[in-house]
Amino acid sequence: MNGMDALDIKLLNALQKDGRMSNAELADRVALSPSACHRRVQRLERDGVIRNYVALLNPRAVDRRATVFVEITLKGQAEEILQDFERQVALIPDVLECHLMAGVADYLLKVVVRDTDDFARIHKQYLARLPGVAQMQSSFALRTVFKTTALPL
Repeated sequence: MNGMDALDIKLLNALQKDGRMSNAELADRVALSPSACHRRVQRLERDGVIRNYVALLNPRAVDRRATVFVEITLKGQAEEILQDFERQVALIPDVLECHLMAGVADYLLKVVVRDTDDFARIHKQYLARLPGVAQMQSSFALRTVFKTTALPL
C-alpha cells in the first residue's frame, strides 16, 4: 500500500476509530515515541493518505432521519452530458454521495432528508431540475443495519 508499513497501518486504524486522540495517546497506542508518531502522521497527511479530519454527526440529532438512495439514468453518455450532470448534482446540499455506476442506472445518489415531505421538496427544487436525466428511481432506507467510515487496511 504505497510504501506504508505495519506501523502506518496501525496508526491509520487507530485514527479511523478516534481522530481526536492526542499525539501522545496515539503514540502510546501504537508503541512509538511521540516524535516518531508525529512525523509519521505528518507524512501520511502530506502524502494524501490522511485526507481530512471531520466530526461525524448523528443524523437524528440534526433532524436528518431518513436516507434515500436515488438511481438516475441519463439520456446519453456523451462526456458533456456527464460533466454537466456531475457539476449540477455537486451543488445539492442534501446529497452526501454521488457515484457513477456500471449497470442499469448511470448514477447512484445518497440523500439525507428529514422526512418524505422534505424529500419531495428536494426532488422538486433540485433533483427534477438536473440536466440530462431520462429516469429517476428513489428508494427509502427503512433502517441502517451497519455503517462505518473506516476503510479496511
